Amino acid sequence: MKIERLLSIIVILLERKKVPAPKLAEIFEVTTRTIYRDIDTLNAAGIPIITYPGVNGGVGILEEFKIEKNLFTSEDLASLLTGLSSINSTFSSSEITNALIKLKGIIPQKKLKEIEQKTNRIIIDITPWKNSNNVSSDLKNIKSAMDKNKILTFKYEDRQRKKSTRKIEPYRIILKGSDWYVEGFCILREDFRYFKLSRISGLKITNKSFIPREIPESDPENGPIQEKIIKMKVSVDKSLRGEFSELYGEKCFLSETESRYTAEIPFADNEYSYRLLMGFIDKCEILEPENIRNEFILRIKKAANLYKQK
Repeated sequence: MKIERLLSIIVILLERKKVPAPKLAEIFEVTTRTIYRDIDTLNAAGIPIITYPGVNGGVGILEEFKIEKNLFTSEDLASLLTGLSSINSTFSSSEITNALIKLKGIIPQKKLKEIEQKTNRIIIDITPWKNSNNVSSDLKNIKSAMDKNKILTFKYEDRQRKKSTRKIEPYRIILKGSDWYVEGFCILREDFRYFKLSRISGLKITNKSFIPREIPESDPENGPIQEKIIKMKVSVDKSLRGEFSELYGEKCFLSETESRYTAEIPFADNEYSYRLLMGFIDKCEILEPENIRNEFILRIKKAANLYKQK
C-alpha cells in the first residue's frame, strides 16, 4: 500500500543521509517515477525531502528536521519503547506500530541490542487476564470516533442502576485503576461527563459529525471518576492471606491469631466493592465501620432468602 511505502521511505531517510531514487525503487519494487511521486507527496505533507544532484546524489530529509540520535540516552529510548508497547497491547493500530518502527529507526545499530534488553526488563500489558473482548472493541471504536469527530450512541447504567440512552461527542479515553472511562460531551445533559465502559452496552459510531469543543481541564480529584475511599477493618481467615495480599498489599494486615488476621483495607461504597467481598462471604467478617457492616448483613439476608424453601 502507498501509505506503508511512504512511512517506510521516511524511516529509511531518517536513518541515512541520502539514498538514490533508483535504490528506493528497487527496495519497494516500483518505478523510479513512482518514487519521485512519493517524494512530492511527502513534501506536500510538510516533510522536507531534498534532492541531491549528480552521480553520488539521491534524496534525503533536511538535516534540521531529523532528531539528533544522541539527544536520547539508552534509558530514554527504552522507556519510550516500553510505553508505546504497553499502549499497543490495548490499542493495536498502524499508528502505534509505525511509531514503534520509526523510533527504532533512529536507534544506532550498535545500541539496538542493548536498548532491546532494557526494554524487555519491563513488560506492561494493561489488558486484563479475563476475557475483555467487549471492552477492547469499545476502546477501538471510541478512538475511531474521536479521530473522525463522530458522535457515539450507547445504553448506560449508572451507579444507582438507572438506565438511559446516551449520545456523546467523545474527547478522552481514561484508565483509572483497572477501569476504563470515556469522557465526552453528553448531548442529553448538555455538559461534559465521564462514562465507565463496564456500564456501557450497545456502543455504536453514528454517521453524524461534530465540531470539537474546548475540552475542560481534567480534574481527577473532583471529577466523577474519583470515588470516596474509606478505611474498613475486617477479620479474615488465614486461608485468604494470598488473595488479600494481592488485592491490598502485605501492609494491610494489622494483627493475627492462630486462625485469623485483622486487616485494614480501602473500600469504596459501591456495588463492585460489595460483590468483591461477597466472594469471601464465609471467611471474611466486616468489623467496622458499622454502617458498612449493617449493609453487608442486609445483603447476606437477601441472598439467603433466595434459597429458602417455599
